[in-house]
Amino acid sequence: MQKLMTLPASVSRRFSTSVGHQLKNNVPELQKIFQADNGLPVHLKGGTLDFVLYRFTMGVTVVGTCLSLYELFKAALPRKTK
Repeated sequence: MQKLMTLPASVSRRFSTSVGHQLKNNVPELQKIFQADNGLPVHLKGGTLDFVLYRFTMGVTVVGTCLSLYELFKAALPRKTK
């Protein structure tokens, strides 16, 4: 039980003294891309992936809205009796 109690202290000590890897700062390049005046909305300036995700989201939204309206219309009509 004593080893279990000292585990968080030993783990945090190891992580706090380990050397981290330095990452390249990409913010200035991304700022140039997103602040460029090229007529595109900011949510599409990221490239092809942003365009595909935007179109997919719009498609799912339209299909979901149509299906919801269909189900509401179907529920509003009386059932046919045989």
